[in-house]
Amino acid sequence: MTAKKRFKNYLLSFVFGMFGGLLAFGMAAYLVNNNHVDNTNIVPTSDQAQVKTIPTHDKDINVINTDLDFTLAAEKARKAVVHIKTEYYVEPNWAGFPFGNFQIPQVKGSGSGVIISSDGYIVTNNHVVENATNITVTLFDKRTFKAKVIGRDPTTDIALIKIGADKLPVLPFGDSDKLKVGQWVLAIGNPFNLTSTVTAGIVSAKGRGVSIIDRRYAIESFIQTDAAINPGNSGGALVNLQGELVGINTAIASPTGVYAGYGFAVPVNIVKKVVADLIEYGSVQRAFLGVSVSDINDEIAKKFGLSTYDGAAVMDLIPDGAAKDAGIKVGDVIVAVDGIEVHDVPELLEKIGQHRPGDKVVVTILRHGKRLDIPVILRNSHGKTTVEVAERIDQLGATFEDLSQDELAQLGIKYGVRVVDLGPGKLRAVGVKPGFIIVKINDHAIHSVDELKKVINNVRGGVYIQGVYPDGTVAYYAFGIR
Repeated sequence: MTAKKRFKNYLLSFVFGMFGGLLAFGMAAYLVNNNHVDNTNIVPTSDQAQVKTIPTHDKDINVINTDLDFTLAAEKARKAVVHIKTEYYVEPNWAGFPFGNFQIPQVKGSGSGVIISSDGYIVTNNHVVENATNITVTLFDKRTFKAKVIGRDPTTDIALIKIGADKLPVLPFGDSDKLKVGQWVLAIGNPFNLTSTVTAGIVSAKGRGVSIIDRRYAIESFIQTDAAINPGNSGGALVNLQGELVGINTAIASPTGVYAGYGFAVPVNIVKKVVADLIEYGSVQRAFLGVSVSDINDEIAKKFGLSTYDGAAVMDLIPDGAAKDAGIKVGDVIVAVDGIEVHDVPELLEKIGQHRPGDKVVVTILRHGKRLDIPVILRNSHGKTTVEVAERIDQLGATFEDLSQDELAQLGIKYGVRVVDLGPGKLRAVGVKPGFIIVKINDHAIHSVDELKKVINNVRGGVYIQGVYPDGTVAYYAFGIR
């Protein structure tokens, strides 16, 4: 083939190639202009491209450019969240140790807490410090302090402890009633002893009852969040993006015991009330409406002829209780307290739990389809409208029981009261163990629990206890009481 002929073939190939390219370009332009291709649905596959978002219209640009910044809230809150380490002693089975001379094994635990006052008050979970014989608090700045228990409330799983320090960073209280599902929150604590850990998530639900507080009169109306919470987070802070405390992280739902996307926190509005009671009265002043209520299902709706499944149905009334005296009836549906809607039993318990005996609330009910506002004066568990200051016996931190004549005979004593269980208090602090029989207090013979209470409530200053353990070991303990 001559050079002239080869050039002619190259030229023809070039011309046809150019024509084909122009034709393809023209067809693509036609399809785009006639909406046959939607470029906004193209999903990039590279790692770099996956972090980019392509706006589809002007409003999306404003959303994408919003500066969602967790750093200020995290920095503010971390300084007020502490690491709590506890020590426990396994209580012995006295019947199995006839001589009683042995070393009781020690168990250690770990949790979190939140500083709520500059002079050292710290809120945490009851289960973090319950039964602890030694509590150590480590601050954000690495300083450590021994802590004492001010008070506990097993019904809400909240406890208040105190350290001897001042000028501490404080996490301010927010308002958990204003939290909305979908709102961003941060969980701050010490999971797996990883101090000052911050995780982010949203409020997944409110008013959750998950049946983890195994106590009579328990209040469960948890904030549910998908912020990562793990063992060691208990007692730590759930905060909003303003750096305000909105909940105390308490539990997780998990098939493995570690984070699976479901965490639960006690709402701060309950925490505020519990803490205030413990500081002012030494015990929680629990208010009761005086009703037995149930979430509404098909059976209950049919029984009472209800057209709504929203609220808490009144199933029974306590005689001479607050609700009955106010005019609430069986079959009424409670839908609001003080104008705040309640959609189920946990939310109702939460709203009533924020009050003290003697407080007046307006309970909104549905009766025969009509909405009624009924004023109610709340009462305590004894039917009174007054608060009750903790008795001096509460300082002992124990529960007691009377002994039968047979038990007294077996022990070779004529009278006494058994120590059944021990929590933080005077008896544990001086070394008393469960099973100890208190025979005398300050030379007063103790024949019953009522007599023990009477003697302790009249003591001023020093307390001298004489008693015996089931193995025959005689013991003496002394401490002061205020």
